[in-house]
Amino acid sequence: MNFEASQAQAVARFTDPLIAQLKRHPKRVVFCDGEDLRVLRVAERLVKAEAVVPMLLGDAARIRAMADEHGISLTFVKVLEPRTAADFPLFCQRYEKILKYRGSVADDIESVVSKPAVFGSLMIQYGQADAMVGGNASMPTALFRALIQSIKPLPDVPKFFGVTVLSAPHLDHFGGDALLFLADTGMIPEPTTDQLAAMAIETGKLARHMLGRRPRVALLSHSTKGSAGTGPARKVAAAAALARDKATEDGLDLWIEGEVQADVALDPEAAEIKLAKAEDRASADVLVFPNLDAAHISLKLLQHCAGAVNFGPLVVGLARPVAQVPRTVSEDSLFGTAAAVAVEAIKYHHLYPDGEV
Repeated sequence: MNFEASQAQAVARFTDPLIAQLKRHPKRVVFCDGEDLRVLRVAERLVKAEAVVPMLLGDAARIRAMADEHGISLTFVKVLEPRTAADFPLFCQRYEKILKYRGSVADDIESVVSKPAVFGSLMIQYGQADAMVGGNASMPTALFRALIQSIKPLPDVPKFFGVTVLSAPHLDHFGGDALLFLADTGMIPEPTTDQLAAMAIETGKLARHMLGRRPRVALLSHSTKGSAGTGPARKVAAAAALARDKATEDGLDLWIEGEVQADVALDPEAAEIKLAKAEDRASADVLVFPNLDAAHISLKLLQHCAGAVNFGPLVVGLARPVAQVPRTVSEDSLFGTAAAVAVEAIKYHHLYPDGEV
């Protein structure tokens, strides 16, 4: 199989089941960086798939000119300029109330709310869209600042974090469905024990929703079950124990193991040697890394050296589904990421039918 065919198979492995779900439950996804040719092409694909109603933020005239120039249809694609949108005055009032509640002030509320990341965040917080994708044409800090100010956090998650999904059907020992969920790949440099446990639980729930089965969650370390008695290894072991207790308490269908080395988590033969008493040695679906350096370096190596296709990062720990994609995101990755946050919106509507956490 050549490289192009391998990449297409990897994309389909992740996106096909998501699109099938969305055909039954279409969702509205707002792209806060809408003045991007990749976004326009992805929006057209999502409409053709009958999966998503795309909503693009930016200069409407520029977006439509780009679409005309490149022969891209904007049928069923909503294009919005924040300052001229019908909800702009209401969002300004609500944003001002949010700032006052948090003891903050802004010199020019309208200028802040007109920023696409802020306006898009308010759209999903107040039900004008179901999910959001951003970051393809902006710096991460701008998006994170908007999310922190505009969207409610989940009460059981100490701090929001990023999950990247990798698809690699051509690789051995790559999750039970040739998919791996990696956390945290973008937010918390040195997570605490509580934060690691929350990552394991929340990423496991995300994988459970997307895979449709019980996922295997592994908390990674340089040590396996006390083989290296270092402080960092003990922290991961404590986080795994905490996560297992939480999963049992909440009745969650998750398999959680840690602390374990990466080969033990993924390769049954390595687990056979290093975890002789283990009942189940199948490959893990979720990898929780001990710190941001380990996660991000592993992500880039798998992507650029092993040919895995990445989707996300999905921002986990907020009351609304959001993804913060890199500026180098490919159209296929953007397409799959939009489908992923839209499917997360299905879960949100099931969990919170009244629209509140």
